[in-house]
Amino acid sequence: MNWITNYVRPRINSIFSRREVPDNLWTKCDECGTMLFHRELKANQNVCTQCDHHMAISPRDRFEALFDGGVFVEVEVPEPVADPLQFRDQKKYPERMKAAQKKTGEKEAMLVAEGEIGRTPIVAACQDFSFMGGSMGMFVGNAIIAAAERAIALRRPLVLFSAAGGARMQEGILSLMQMPRTTVAVQMLKEAGLPYIVVLTHPTTGGVTASYAMLGDVQISEPNALICFAGPRVIQQTIGEKLPEGFQRAEYLLDHGMLDRVTKRTELKAELVTILRMLMGMPPAVAGDLPAPEKAEDVAQAPEETAEEAKTE
Repeated sequence: MNWITNYVRPRINSIFSRREVPDNLWTKCDECGTMLFHRELKANQNVCTQCDHHMAISPRDRFEALFDGGVFVEVEVPEPVADPLQFRDQKKYPERMKAAQKKTGEKEAMLVAEGEIGRTPIVAACQDFSFMGGSMGMFVGNAIIAAAERAIALRRPLVLFSAAGGARMQEGILSLMQMPRTTVAVQMLKEAGLPYIVVLTHPTTGGVTASYAMLGDVQISEPNALICFAGPRVIQQTIGEKLPEGFQRAEYLLDHGMLDRVTKRTELKAELVTILRMLMGMPPAVAGDLPAPEKAEDVAQAPEETAEEAKTE
């Protein structure tokens, strides 16, 4: 045994056996370029702590931040017919579905859940833009109908978070038929006297904007979200004119009467609680619990017990 065996070899082994730092520990902000630590970013609901840029967030992460204690129960959605048109472009439709499911860990582009926010029972539905662009297919139509029926059965308001590129081309006319189907579901809520709140996130476009995404009793949007039917580039090429600054962004639409509110993601829960409780005729939300007041009998007995303890001593 010598210094090579005792020192050099262990040192070399330790150098080559070091773990590499995982790639997902830091995220670069798309807007300002700041490197954000993943835990800090998640705690701030995927909103940049430097410039307030709202990055994409998955439905599950959104629900964990939205519902009290991150607790919610998924609502079952009827499964539609798989690949009804036997559609194929560069890939078969089932192959694209499997790739999207593997990428997101979800079976489709919308998640429906029930739970409480600020002790206010609600049903919520959220689209996932990372799943084939959040495209509206038969499953999304079924999900909105299931959410509306569940809300009516429980007498709860429905809150929907939209994020979509439009209808799903692989399902053709069957996808477009979800526009009237979801419109009927929204009408069912209105006839039941239940609030329907829509939160539009970036981007909300196409047939989604032409149906259930613009039918809310209250229309809220996240900052700088793109909300439109046809994109600004298509419109500019069609009319041959330069569009105004910020055209079809949330703040522009708020100024022109298409939205009621533009609210930061981190402030959204409190605003939803206030609006929902007001529309449901409920008292204001309780900000925190105080300890129960002592009973009069306990207060009267306290001095007597203290005197007896003094005599014992």
